[in-house]
Amino acid sequence: MLASLLLTCLLVPQDIAKAEEAYRKEEYKAAYDLAKAAADAEPKRVEPRLLMGLAAGQLKQHADAVAALTEVLKLAPKTFTALDRRGDAYLKLGKFAESVADFDEALKLRPDFAPEHWRRGIALYYLGKHAEGVKQFETHKQANPQDVENAAWHYLCNVKVVGKAEAVKQLIAVTKDPRIPMAEIQKLYAGLLKPDDVLAAANKLKADTADGKEARFYAHLYIGLWHEADGNAAKAKEHLTLAADKFPISHYMWDIAKVHAALLNAKK
Repeated sequence: MLASLLLTCLLVPQDIAKAEEAYRKEEYKAAYDLAKAAADAEPKRVEPRLLMGLAAGQLKQHADAVAALTEVLKLAPKTFTALDRRGDAYLKLGKFAESVADFDEALKLRPDFAPEHWRRGIALYYLGKHAEGVKQFETHKQANPQDVENAAWHYLCNVKVVGKAEAVKQLIAVTKDPRIPMAEIQKLYAGLLKPDDVLAAANKLKADTADGKEARFYAHLYIGLWHEADGNAAKAKEHLTLAADKFPISHYMWDIAKVHAALLNAKK
């Protein structure tokens, strides 16, 4: 609930209440504008700036999210949500050191949240702290044991630590992720299937449906990442660019695909 994200206050002014209501209705532009008006009226008030940051994140305006959440942290430095969501925004901007720093500061405030924090593991992967990433994804298994994506990112980090053969042996076992084509992605990373098998599973869903688009996105994302771990930069670029550009979805992982594709396309 949004209320759990905002700081508790004795009286929420009407303009902030309207912004919160717009956010709850997923009217994020209206929420941002209403919160900004409230923040301009009361510059020292934390709640509207926090709401600005949350709404900007939903709008994928990540630089604006960083700006708003930075103002929150100037006013209330130990605000878990501001640190955590600014870490998200930094990650989606490709600022990996800043992202990890914010996630780490957030977890100092809420160490109990560590098993949930798969996003920190992804930031560690891009920062090149692969051994730490392995530990984070192993920890996340406690909270989400049947997640193929967690197994895949664990593998991607672990390849850099122990090599491909050992990373395959140490692949986290997942058998009950119902999403298409997660079962095939798991077997790809286990060395039991080929990329074409993953694509074939995704292509069984109609391309003009939300599920079909999402399945194709995940297929190309994890095939691209698998190719990169395997040392095939050309194939990695091909599939990650397809995931980012041809099959956009609203999920967090699309932002990661965009960041990764941009990194690959920036290389000559």
